[in-house]
Amino acid sequence: MTASFQPASVFDFRGKTAVVTGGGNGIGQGVAQALAVAGAKVAVFDHDAQAAKATCERIEAQGGAAWPYTVDVTQEAQVAVAMQSFHDNCGHIDILINNAGIAIRRPTLELSLADWQKVLDVNLTGVFICARAAARFMVPRESGCIVNTASIMGLSGGGLYPNISYQSTKGAVVNLTRALAVEWACAKVRVNAIAPTWVRTDFIKPLLAQEDLVQRIEAMTPLARLADAKDVVGPILFLCSDAAKMITGHTLPVDGGFLAQ
Repeated sequence: MTASFQPASVFDFRGKTAVVTGGGNGIGQGVAQALAVAGAKVAVFDHDAQAAKATCERIEAQGGAAWPYTVDVTQEAQVAVAMQSFHDNCGHIDILINNAGIAIRRPTLELSLADWQKVLDVNLTGVFICARAAARFMVPRESGCIVNTASIMGLSGGGLYPNISYQSTKGAVVNLTRALAVEWACAKVRVNAIAPTWVRTDFIKPLLAQEDLVQRIEAMTPLARLADAKDVVGPILFLCSDAAKMITGHTLPVDGGFLAQ
């Protein structure tokens, strides 16, 4: 007989540990707080020490447990040291949210190679570095979940404004997610991604100041609005939860129907 589905238990993260990169603000901050509220012990990785500390203070004010780490995800040694420290502190690493990312929105003919490389280093190489560092602890235990942050720009050509380096790296994250999911499936480590639409955070603050652009985005979105960070947090928690135990290698658009057209 098939066991009945127990919603409360599958979204209970007590006893779990989670690393959230780019956890100092925006989506990362929201996910870190939500995981902590659901019972997980959380490591907040961010290159901004004060931002990481502020997120942890918010979590602790809500009765959760969190530790800040100043980490540049492009620096393998920094990631390894922080990951080891969190593992030693908690005994295991169950979840990684690969959320750190940057954008340099310039036309291709005006984008310097240095800026192209900078976006590549953070958005793709940083995801690889953190995923591999976490997997070193997950694979031997044959347990773990990784959620990468891709974008609808990794599943479409954009077109509203030039953003070639961001689009390229997010497209690569989609296939990196598939490849890691297949490679680590034998160790029961699941790897998925989310592909958010435009989310009202500081990350797109320059775009939000362009009222005509916001209106165009809303007109192109069936649900007729941009997302808020909390709209993305729920889907991430779902992919981390036991409700998604049979899901790996998948990229979930959180886009108000943008890609369905």
